[in-house]
Amino acid sequence: MLKTQESMENYLETIYVLNKKTGFVRSVDVATELGFSKPSISNAMKKLRAEGYVEIEDKGRIVLTKAGEEIASRTYERHCVISALLMNIGVSEAVALEDACRIEHFISQETFECMKRHYLEEHSDK
Repeated sequence: MLKTQESMENYLETIYVLNKKTGFVRSVDVATELGFSKPSISNAMKKLRAEGYVEIEDKGRIVLTKAGEEIASRTYERHCVISALLMNIGVSEAVALEDACRIEHFISQETFECMKRHYLEEHSDK
């Protein structure tokens, strides 16, 4: 298992977002995006593969499994909602994005659902 649940979620979320942008993700893309060394990413991908969260296809393409995609999409949704809420209350975009990255891993499901509901209610009128 990776060092922490947070780092696993960050890797999966990064793969998820890069795949949405480009449709083809390799270890080097993840390394570039996160600013980590290629060997570090390679080790992480081996662990994620062993845990059943990713598959490595021909030409090094990284594909999320169903379990990996569930974690990645949940983490990304949290990131988007939390950062939007923070910006709505006046937090600068850079700080909101950075703080959302931290908060998204530790917030309870109950609190997140309330934040999400509040955010959606605020934006349904517009």
